[in-house]
Amino acid sequence: MAKEKKIIIEAKNLKKSYKLSKENIVNALNDLSLKIEKGEIVAIMGPSGSGKSTLLNMFGILDKPSGGKVIIDDKDISKEKKNKFPKIRSEMVGFIFQQYNLIPTLSVLENVMLPLKYSKAKKSEAKARAQKVLEEVGMGNRTSSKPTQLSGGQQQRVAIARALVNNPAIILADEPTGNLDTKTGDEIIDMMVRLNKKTGQTFIIVTHNPDVTRIADRVIHLRDGKLEKIK
Repeated sequence: MAKEKKIIIEAKNLKKSYKLSKENIVNALNDLSLKIEKGEIVAIMGPSGSGKSTLLNMFGILDKPSGGKVIIDDKDISKEKKNKFPKIRSEMVGFIFQQYNLIPTLSVLENVMLPLKYSKAKKSEAKARAQKVLEEVGMGNRTSSKPTQLSGGQQQRVAIARALVNNPAIILADEPTGNLDTKTGDEIIDMMVRLNKKTGQTFIIVTHNPDVTRIADRVIHLRDGKLEKIK
């Protein structure tokens, strides 16, 4: 009998509403339920306003749902207080953004060390971990560079290293190839696949890029805050 795969993240009847005015309430997520297995690469697609980024925010513990639950590694995040979010987030989730979100005044190494500030790692250990993960993504020789001295692809590699440095179970990527040319985007996609196979980390990628969907284990389509289909 095949061993049942572990569910690493789950949305249960997830709802998120935003009150823009007394009469105008937007339902960004509408009773959405979804399970994602440990080690999967999942692509999330859908038109603008379908709830993709809101779902990623819920999974990334950046906001609390209006209703329903978010369960990460058997832990019901919905019950946690907001002041606990940063620590839980730093331990469980890594983020990759379209805009890279690197701090321009910090070096590459210092940017990658940032997520470790919530850990108990000593500075020497944090430096060693950041150096190691930068070498993993091919940026070990640029540790003292500032983000402005790097190309877009190099900045995204640094952003991926920052997402990996805490060894989180889940990597959330929001349009990670959106600002890159096709060749560089393909290199980033190949890197995520390689890292997924090596580490077993789960990658959840919001994307419009069909090349990402081709390497995904599943493609989840959202529309109007609901699950439309899964391929």
